[in-house]
Amino acid sequence: MNSSSDVNQSGSPPFCLLGAVGYSHRLDTCVLEVAVILFLTVLIITGNLVVIFVFHCAPLLHHHTTSHFIQTMAYADLLVGVSCLVPSLSLLHYLRSLNEELTCKVFGYMVSVLKSVSMASLACISVDRYIAITRPLSYATLVTPCRLRVCIVLIWVYSALVFLPSFFSWGKPGYHGDIFQWCADSWKTSPGFSTFIVALLYAPAALTVCFTYGSIFKICRQHTREITQRHARFSSQTEGDKGERGERCEGCPDKRYAMVLFRITSVFYVLWMPYILYFLLESAGLYHHNVASFLTTWLAISNSFCNCLIYSLSNSVFRKGLGRLFSPLFPSCLSCMDTKKAPAPVSPRPDSKCQV
Repeated sequence: MNSSSDVNQSGSPPFCLLGAVGYSHRLDTCVLEVAVILFLTVLIITGNLVVIFVFHCAPLLHHHTTSHFIQTMAYADLLVGVSCLVPSLSLLHYLRSLNEELTCKVFGYMVSVLKSVSMASLACISVDRYIAITRPLSYATLVTPCRLRVCIVLIWVYSALVFLPSFFSWGKPGYHGDIFQWCADSWKTSPGFSTFIVALLYAPAALTVCFTYGSIFKICRQHTREITQRHARFSSQTEGDKGERGERCEGCPDKRYAMVLFRITSVFYVLWMPYILYFLLESAGLYHHNVASFLTTWLAISNSFCNCLIYSLSNSVFRKGLGRLFSPLFPSCLSCMDTKKAPAPVSPRPDSKCQV
């Protein structure tokens, strides 16, 4: 042990997944890895704190039961960002006193569980939207607050149990801990454990999302076609025309909200697909590369920041809550926006059709 530590102190570079390209002799650290991890850590923590605070500041976001799952994802992603401080501190040589093997195993297990919570929450969101569209009359009796809380608890327990065998030397849950040399060199993946994870987590979640959203968009397309046919049939009647417009606009908010959730799910799987493919190839012994391991892993972890970005771009209620959250910091800008949005004064005139 003393001889190895003397060798490390004599000038040999520490272990870097990106190789000698990312190592700085002057700073004695893997600069590229530290920069990428710290950048993602700041984005993930900041973005998910914003999501959590906005949900507390915008009561309209609680009208959908999916908000409970979205907040669960936000808390899980926030914990991912906080846990990413561990490899950052390790690369900066602040964790030398800790057992590298135990630290690597605990960190890899925690991140795997937290990302599993996000994946399972996305599957539950798709099932919730499927029930809301296929059984709208019985939705309130099927999806109750008590059942939602039980479902969220089951998500956390199930995610924790799926990756628990990794502590009993069955296999490696992922490459999140490969920043530590022991994880990259000594902790090997197992084809049996990888198949176990895919069969119990990745495949069921992906198939559930594909089936539910496929059915949802098929139903929406069918309803749109029926409404269009009715509109063309009764377009000559003004009353029928107004009724069809009201019927057509009736499902607009639900359709827009479903599109927001579909974007979140699509971005999640787009960012995670390279990691899952590399995980399967490496477990089967077909391909292994440290740079590919690092890039696919942290590309998947970057998804923890994307939910905030998608919400801010797609959901008008979320943007209003975001404005309320930052209104104390920028009161002048908010007042300017309010004056711009204020309608021009109109002359009062009685109109029986304007009653609400």
